Amino acid sequence: MKKNNLSSKQPIGIFDSGVGGLTVLRAIEKIMPNEDIVYFGDTARVPYGNKTASTIKKFSIENVLFLLEQNVKMVVVACNTSSALVLNHLKGIFNIPILGVVEAGAREALKVTAGKIGVIGTESTIRSKSYQKAISLENKKIKVIAKSCPLFVPLVEEGFLDGEITRLIVRMYLQNLKKNRIDTIILGCTHYPLLKKVIADFLSGVKLIDSAEAAAKESKNALKRSGLENKARRAGNKKFFVSDEAKKFLKLAKLFLKRPISKPRMIDV
Repeated sequence: MKKNNLSSKQPIGIFDSGVGGLTVLRAIEKIMPNEDIVYFGDTARVPYGNKTASTIKKFSIENVLFLLEQNVKMVVVACNTSSALVLNHLKGIFNIPILGVVEAGAREALKVTAGKIGVIGTESTIRSKSYQKAISLENKKIKVIAKSCPLFVPLVEEGFLDGEITRLIVRMYLQNLKKNRIDTIILGCTHYPLLKKVIADFLSGVKLIDSAEAAAKESKNALKRSGLENKARRAGNKKFFVSDEAKKFLKLAKLFLKRPISKPRMIDV
């Protein structure tokens, strides 16, 4: 059922604390190329991971309100911290489909695991135990081993996607997961898909779950259920907004999307 007379022609809204959510945008445009997308990166207030839950709630509400001003038909919370801490709160106060990356990633992992899942993410995401809780709600018998990997984000943002330094850091963080013989690993941060090759090489044979791809699949299914899929035969338009100077965002966007983007508009939330 459609909510608030939403139209299939309206764009999908995505927000993140910075650039990481562009992996979600990339996954969505891959499986729904005709959808218009509005992306907001809250670059003035990044990172969210070291903020209190009440501050993250405030920022997330402001971000959704901004996207609603852009007339979106759905909001995808691409920030793992927001998704972990305030997704249910957002669903409770806004009458629009809202999805997050945490539950989507957990559900995807449960489809393929043989019983032992590893979760990697930022310190705040791992501390929240959000993936562990989401997995346990579905299946209490699954063993979950979580590990924070704080150096992965700066590695990605500095462009160290491969090479000796990156491989050493991946080994340092993931050797315990390998020792515990996990069969599936959730990349619980939207930056981590850019390190997918190095992680896969180290954890040979382990299934990798990209929470960005999982969120894109769930977004498509949610739009289909609501009758809100855009069936126009054209490439969707993309609009980008940031809350701080756009120069670094433009540089990183090219790295994340493997193409240049139009200059984002700077706004004050």
